[in-house]
Amino acid sequence: MNKVHFITLGCSKNDIDTTTMKSNLNSESYEITTSPNDANVIVVNTCGFIESAKEESINTILEAAKLKENGNLKKLVLAGCLAQRYSKELMEEIPEVDGIIGTGSFKDINSVINSAFEGDRKVILEDFNKYTQDINYKSDVQVTEYVRIAEGCNNNCSYCIIPKLRGRNKSRPIEDIVKEVEYLTKNGTREIILIAQNSTDYGIDLYKEYKLQDLIKELSKITLLKWIRILYLYPDNFTDGLINEFKTNPKLLKYVDIPMQHISDNVLKRMNRRTSKKQIENLINQLRSNVPKIAIRTTFIVGFPGETEEDFDELVSFLEKYKLDRVGAFAYSREEDTVAYSMDNQIDEDLKNERLSSVMDIQQEISSEIMSKKIGSVLEILIEEKISEGMYLGRSYLDAPEIDGNIYISSKNNLEVGCFYTVKILNSLEFDLEGEVI
Repeated sequence: MNKVHFITLGCSKNDIDTTTMKSNLNSESYEITTSPNDANVIVVNTCGFIESAKEESINTILEAAKLKENGNLKKLVLAGCLAQRYSKELMEEIPEVDGIIGTGSFKDINSVINSAFEGDRKVILEDFNKYTQDINYKSDVQVTEYVRIAEGCNNNCSYCIIPKLRGRNKSRPIEDIVKEVEYLTKNGTREIILIAQNSTDYGIDLYKEYKLQDLIKELSKITLLKWIRILYLYPDNFTDGLINEFKTNPKLLKYVDIPMQHISDNVLKRMNRRTSKKQIENLINQLRSNVPKIAIRTTFIVGFPGETEEDFDELVSFLEKYKLDRVGAFAYSREEDTVAYSMDNQIDEDLKNERLSSVMDIQQEISSEIMSKKIGSVLEILIEEKISEGMYLGRSYLDAPEIDGNIYISSKNNLEVGCFYTVKILNSLEFDLEGEVI
């Protein structure tokens, strides 16, 4: 039996796609292995969002290809966004690649691998606008699980290639999502992370109205489910009903990830964002007034074409005024086949990086200040790892996994990984906290 190893790059949505491939893999022909050195087949699930992600994907592919010479590897298959976007070039320029699975074809994993062993370098690029996510009855269920509620995006931001790689917004039916979460919780999941390219658009295509709050209400009826977290809540279509759900629903974590991308109306317009500075500020004020202690996370792009010093200063002033809990930023990446690629007033790379460093330095100070105010507070913590005797790593509602900070927890008693404990915060770092179980 051939052993298959999966390498997943990029965002958490790719993790779900890898899970889909694993679940569809024919267990009579293929066995999943966690070791690339033991694998006869490696599947690299790629990312193609920005230049740095593309470089990481290419480097990973080339490193995997070397195992054909030095290891057990017989076949190398590519999947995901980079594979969808550059399938022809990858097949021509990297002869070690034995097959490609596009973003609408993850269920065809067996067909591509089988063809590779038959000597056929198959490329399957089905229409991603027709791709649907089935209920995923995965076998290796974890205490925290991502659940995709929609695929694709309707926004058409001028810098973004995702709609051309993933298609238009396609929401999953509420009943399918509920069934999947019921299965996961029966098998040990206690925190689910609902994820989509734009979660606030959930339901508009299926139900002709925004249904995220209704989905949350249905999921909250599942007794075994403790935490619901949502990623990528775009500021447009953030309804009053959704805000009320954050205010009143004890299972819905008081945590929002709102990709703002910029705050200057000049830049937002060039980005083709369907929002404005005033709308963003109003949303933040609404959330903070209705949901005390809510954690707000966002992402900004600096160095977008036409971003003036005044635009950048406006972003800095916004950061210093609103002091958001978590902020990520990256320098604009000029991506072919996007509107922004051909825009005038492209920003010099050095200036982009200078602005990026400035933003992150400012946010580091803000984060340090926010973290210090948590000292003395009591938080409910999900234990994720035992670091050493008496020392554990965990997360609170403030932290999405692998995105935000951690909490280092000391305890005289043994704590169980995957369980929840009450922790008093004793010390703060720039992005993390330290505490002890009480």
